[in-house]
This record gives sequence, C-alpha cells and structure tokens, in this order.
Amino acid sequence: MYDSAWEASDAFHLDSSPVVAAWVKNDHLGFEILYIYKGVVHKYRPDFIIRLQSDDMLVLETKGQDTMQDQTKRRFLREWAKAVNDHGGFGRWHTAVSTTPDDIQDILEKYSGRTNG
Repeated sequence: MYDSAWEASDAFHLDSSPVVAAWVKNDHLGFEILYIYKGVVHKYRPDFIIRLQSDDMLVLETKGQDTMQDQTKRRFLREWAKAVNDHGGFGRWHTAVSTTPDDIQDILEKYSGRTNG
C-alpha cells in the first residue's frame, strides 16, 4: 500500500538496493512520533522504516513540500533518534527526508556506511 507513485518508486529502490537488509512501509504499525505544533499535540507517522545491511536503522520520509509543520515533525523525529541513540540499547538510528523521487539512492548510500556521509 502506497500513498503515492513516489512512495511506490522508493519501495522499488528499497527492494533492489544492496545496502538495504529489510524495510517496511509504516502503515498500521503504531510507530509514531508525538510532536507539538502551534500548541497542539499531533502524531507523526514517517513513511518508511529501513534496516540497512550495516544493522543501522533509517526512518525515511518522502516529502515534496516543506511547511513549517513538516519541519517541526522532523525536528521532533531527530530528537527521538538522538534519544534512542544516546540510550544505546536499540541500535543506531538515522532520519532522512526524500525531497525528490530521484534522491533515494543518495540517501541510502549516505547512511549505508559505504561513504563518508
């Protein structure tokens, strides 16, 4: 199940990438980040959760627009990942946003451990 052709394209790249060990579309999984925007608590459900061959985890959002609310969501997600990484008991987590359908390979390479990204 995909919310857009872009997400379907990303899924194809995730399936065929040698740096991806496993991935899941974050739909009905219960993985959500609470965030506050304009004084109201909201739930943010990033699009994909990816386990890389390095055993690092990557939370990936596909987003063409970049509103203030989107920036707030990602700030809370980065804070969540930092807290999880600081704890040290749940592996290493990264967050990324895909801003065009063509950047998925670069994002995967950046967090794969194969480059200096």
